[in-house]
Amino acid sequence: MKYISRTIEEKLISMIDSYQVIMITGPRQVGKSTLLSYISRKLNKKINKVTLDDLVLKKQAQEDPELFLRTHEAPLIIDEFQRAPELLSYIKIIVDDENEKVTFGEKDKIQTLYFLTGSQIFETMEEISESLAGRVGILDLYGLSEREIEGKESQLFIPNISDIKTRKRTEYKSTLELYKKIYKGSYPELYTINKDIEKYYSGYFRTFIEKDLRKLINIKDENKFIKFVSSLAARTGQEFIATSVASEIGIDDKTASSWLSILKNTGIIYLLQPYMNNRVGKIIKREKIYFTDTGLACYLSGYIDHITLEKSAYSGAIFETYVVDEIIKSFANSGKDIKKHLCYYRDNNHKEIDLLINYNNVIYPIEIKKSANPSRDAIKNFDVVGNFETQKGNGIVLCMSKDIIAYDESNYMVPIEYI
Repeated sequence: MKYISRTIEEKLISMIDSYQVIMITGPRQVGKSTLLSYISRKLNKKINKVTLDDLVLKKQAQEDPELFLRTHEAPLIIDEFQRAPELLSYIKIIVDDENEKVTFGEKDKIQTLYFLTGSQIFETMEEISESLAGRVGILDLYGLSEREIEGKESQLFIPNISDIKTRKRTEYKSTLELYKKIYKGSYPELYTINKDIEKYYSGYFRTFIEKDLRKLINIKDENKFIKFVSSLAARTGQEFIATSVASEIGIDDKTASSWLSILKNTGIIYLLQPYMNNRVGKIIKREKIYFTDTGLACYLSGYIDHITLEKSAYSGAIFETYVVDEIIKSFANSGKDIKKHLCYYRDNNHKEIDLLINYNNVIYPIEIKKSANPSRDAIKNFDVVGNFETQKGNGIVLCMSKDIIAYDESNYMVPIEYI
């Protein structure tokens, strides 16, 4: 089992001893604990570790959090921290005490005392941000990016065409090779250990149900929830319409929205926000659903091989999901606030742009097409960005073309290997 270097390592290392607490959130099995263990070895820094998946340790942390923190010496990794939110107030006391020592010259500088990881981004995580404002650094970790899998240098994906042309491409893939990758997904274990893909996702989803779900919904609703997740997987890349999904599953709209939040907060899905601007009227305000792992989406949608997947009606949506996921990872791995930079556009006049990237007050429109030669029709809605309050950047169509090709001086088709 070989460790695969993660792009986020550089950002994490820069945060150590700049914050007393560092929190890494993300879906199960994306490598949060492995990342911290690797950094500990790389920096030759002794960091103790406990996991609250251990029932005995969880009980100790919940019943006597002060004793738990005294028993386990800092610096300390606390895995699955959300299982014992009782620890938070005691961590705050310790952090405040350390701050006083630095303030009054008893210590030279602050150091990172606690590394918290969690596969659930619930109220506890929000409480951490509020209670430890300025003292906690937060990173989101997702599955492996294509560049990480190939061991290539990663950098933030900004669609400025001049910057794109200087980027090193990932390996060119035929359509079937790409869909084989999409079907496999991005969880590290699938690349470090030779595992059957279908069995892996079956076990992954079972673990999710047993460890994350059963505390959040009534057990009688479990079968309906599974149908709900599968229904959303079939809708990846689409707007979330609660009424449509709810009626299909036999639940009410409120339950559908609640369950959507569970999937969002456990990192199973990402909700892409619509572009909002007072100068542009009649904007659709629904969020778009993207599964954060294409392999899991394919498993839940019932696909058993990449050949069938590529020929299916689902192929376009899962291609778009793969591309959006890669861009999300680019921003997350650079420590950027994804919501601040990524959104999409759709209005009541049926004008839609798959993705907008807002960076340095410049908005770049992006369309995503499973095609080697998408027509000019792909850029027909890019002019709407001229009505926004920010500067309009060049537009790109991310596609299966082999080279960067200009539609005109402001719009280009760009191979997905440049992400």
